[in-house]
Amino acid sequence: MILEVCCGSVESVRAAIEGGAQRVELCRELSVGGVTPDDEMIRYAVENGIRAHVLIRCRAGNFVYTPEEVERMCDEIRHVRELGVQGVVIGALTADGEIDTETCRKWCEAAKGLSITFHRAFDECRHPEKALEEIIALGCERLLTSGQAATAEEGTPLLRRLVEQARGRILIMPGAGVSPKNAQRIIEETGAIELHGSLQKKGCTDASMVREVVAIKSD
Repeated sequence: MILEVCCGSVESVRAAIEGGAQRVELCRELSVGGVTPDDEMIRYAVENGIRAHVLIRCRAGNFVYTPEEVERMCDEIRHVRELGVQGVVIGALTADGEIDTETCRKWCEAAKGLSITFHRAFDECRHPEKALEEIIALGCERLLTSGQAATAEEGTPLLRRLVEQARGRILIMPGAGVSPKNAQRIIEETGAIELHGSLQKKGCTDASMVREVVAIKSD
């Protein structure tokens, strides 16, 4: 089982490494769902040897972007690549709640050679099964989702269906509300082999919580 820890500060990255996380997702402003992080956090993760994926999101709010915002995020992808990260986390929707495949294709091209995760914009799309096929066609390696519920624990029925539909073509990574108390259940009920969580206490990732989840073994 692979644990990805969502980190919004250098302190959180340090705790994730101490706890044994296999990967971090780097962002800032977690309270609004996260936006692209600053260079300091990225450099810290890269220099300390943990696999780092960077959220590419130029602003909070919805996932419908203007042409100018799309180009700005293309530039952000190129910039974080130069900093030495292993992956990026992207996602865009149309005003009708469909996957914006044109925009995502541009970002995937900019990120060519990096691991690409489609983020929880998916949880706001209208047709999840159709959306999953489109995300697979884009070449994304994984999908971060709560199963279109408030938490991954509540979304386990859809998460399980997505894992079955994916048939190994893409990794389904449950995220939102993951904790040491429910991580085992989420793994068992969905069949997923990766988990995503912030695992925080007092606003910062807690190394002991990370260790508890890392210790879980998937079948």
